[in-house]
Amino acid sequence: MFLRLVRFKLSDAARAQAMAHELITAIKQQPGCQHAVFFAADDGESGLAVLWDTQQHADAAAGLIRPQLERHLQGAVAAPPEARLFPVLAS
Repeated sequence: MFLRLVRFKLSDAARAQAMAHELITAIKQQPGCQHAVFFAADDGESGLAVLWDTQQHADAAAGLIRPQLERHLQGAVAAPPEARLFPVLAS
């Protein structure tokens, strides 16, 4: 199992709700998605955490979801999102 963690800081925290619905719906439709959450704090710190069954499924989904994420983030963040993939040791 693998965890994809993507973090970013929104300049407009109100954008998070619309992003969350669209992105989580799309992610959960991808093969191998075990669980997906979108998180956001009042200061704009936001992100996605997704559990995948395999690294191959995680990487394939990233190629499809990343353009959608970038479209939402265009002009709404000061820096590109930070994305990492971690092997899960226990759950």
